[in-house]
Amino acid sequence: TITTDQLTQFRALLKNEEKSAATLNKYLRDVQRFALWLGDTPLERDAMLDYKADLMRHYAAGSVNSILAALNRFSAREDCRVHRLRIQYQAYSPEEREITAQEYADLVRTARETGRARLALVLQTICATGIRVSELPAITAEAARRGVAVVRCKGKSRRVLIPTRLQKKLLRYMKQHRIAFGPVFVTRSGAPLDRSNIWREMKALCRAAGVSDKKVFPHNFRHLFARTFYRLNKDLAKLADLLGHSSINTTRIYIRTTSAEHRRCLERMR
Repeated sequence: TITTDQLTQFRALLKNEEKSAATLNKYLRDVQRFALWLGDTPLERDAMLDYKADLMRHYAAGSVNSILAALNRFSAREDCRVHRLRIQYQAYSPEEREITAQEYADLVRTARETGRARLALVLQTICATGIRVSELPAITAEAARRGVAVVRCKGKSRRVLIPTRLQKKLLRYMKQHRIAFGPVFVTRSGAPLDRSNIWREMKALCRAAGVSDKKVFPHNFRHLFARTFYRLNKDLAKLADLLGHSSINTTRIYIRTTSAEHRRCLERMR
C-alpha cells in the first residue's frame, strides 16, 4: 500500500528532477487520490488496471492519461505500470470551449468598466505574448522597460518579445501603481499573482461580460494567441518557438479550428 514515507520520497524525487511547482503538486494530488481509492488493497497491476477503468468512466481521455503518467512515475515496479490511452489527433476543437476574439474584447472592456484594470492587462499580456499564466511573474518592470522578458519554464529559457502597444500599457500601469522593479502583476501584499488568483477573477469577470465560463480560463487565451498568430503567419515552427514547445505536435493542438469552421470547409467541398 502507499505510505506517507513513499509520498515524501516521491516529492523529493520530483523536486530533484526540477519539476515545476505546478507539476509537482499535480502529480502528488493524483497519487494521493489513488492512495485513497486503493485503501488497504495491495499495489499490484490488477489494482492499477481497475483504477484505470474507473478513471475512464469519469474523465476524458486526456485527463486519464495525465493521471496515469503520475501513477506510472510514482511506481518503481515495471510490472505495475499501465499503458496510457491512445488518442487520435482531433481535427477540430469543441466550439463551446473555444474563445473568440470578440469575446476576448468583451472581457477586456468589461474588466476596465468594472474597475479591474489589473485583470484587463493580464488578459492582454497573455493574448499579446502567448505566455503561460505560470510565466506571468517574468513580466517584470525591468522587462517592460526593455520590451523583452526572459521566461524560464520546465528547465528551458526563452526570450519573449513584448509588443510596443502592450509595452506602453504596462509602463502606464506601472506608473499608476508605482511599480519600479519586480513582477508587474502582484497582490496587495506584493506577492506575484498565482494561477488560483487569476482563475477566480476570470470566472467572476465572465459572468459580468456575458461570456460562458466554460471558455474563460487562463490557458484558453494562450490558445487564442496561437490561432491568431498562425492565421497571420502560417509558420508552425516559429509558433512552436514562441510558445516554448519542444514538439510541433504539441503546437498543432493550439491551432485547431472550431467545429463550425471545419464544417464550413467541408461544405465548400460539395
